[in-house]
Amino acid sequence: MFEVTAAILAGGLGTRLRSVVKDRPKVLAEIHGRPFLSYLLAQLAAVGIREVVICTGYLGNQVRETFGDSCGDMRLIYSQESSPLGTAGALRLALPLLGSNPVLVMNGDSYCDADLGLFWNWHQAHAASASIILVERGDVGQFGWVEVNSAGKVIGFQEKITTGRSGWVSAGIYLIDHALIETIPDGRAVSLEYEMFPAWIGRGLYGCNIGARLLDIGTPENLAAAEQFFQAEQTGVVG
Repeated sequence: MFEVTAAILAGGLGTRLRSVVKDRPKVLAEIHGRPFLSYLLAQLAAVGIREVVICTGYLGNQVRETFGDSCGDMRLIYSQESSPLGTAGALRLALPLLGSNPVLVMNGDSYCDADLGLFWNWHQAHAASASIILVERGDVGQFGWVEVNSAGKVIGFQEKITTGRSGWVSAGIYLIDHALIETIPDGRAVSLEYEMFPAWIGRGLYGCNIGARLLDIGTPENLAAAEQFFQAEQTGVVG
């Protein structure tokens, strides 16, 4: 167990999922009989996290109505944006609610089965200002990829490409110091991935590979794959 506040970025519009998830935010997409967000909350509860700030946007009232103010022993706090702020803008809006330094940040539309306790220890050992969990992909074409040096420092980001090649991609889980969150422009839409992370190169930004699997639910095909993943998890076929 480690004392850290988690923030889940759950404000996405989910436009690519509208054909299969029409009436709810994508974090409430049902997977194996449960809303997707419940899997993220279970992952946090498993390492003893007690406080989670859920950054909501599109149909955010449904998230609060579904989960309320607690999940097991965890306190749930909501930061509702009035207009789309992007991943970084939503995090900046929630800053007054983030009770730990650093903050554990998770994308609300992906799941990575990384050992969060190990990630915390790695971040502390490197005296990082921000750390990104990295997952190796045989083909980074649909993701873009992260370049790191031998010390684990992030030295660059590459955009999505059409030719296949292997490399490291972000797993959508981060530890970020308040001092960096405070540099996010306030009151407008800002992207963590495309604006802030590149701006934080050279300011203690690290990439951490601790071995993990990654899935997202951003498309109908990926949503179907997530259904199979969690069904296998619960029947013991995977992992």
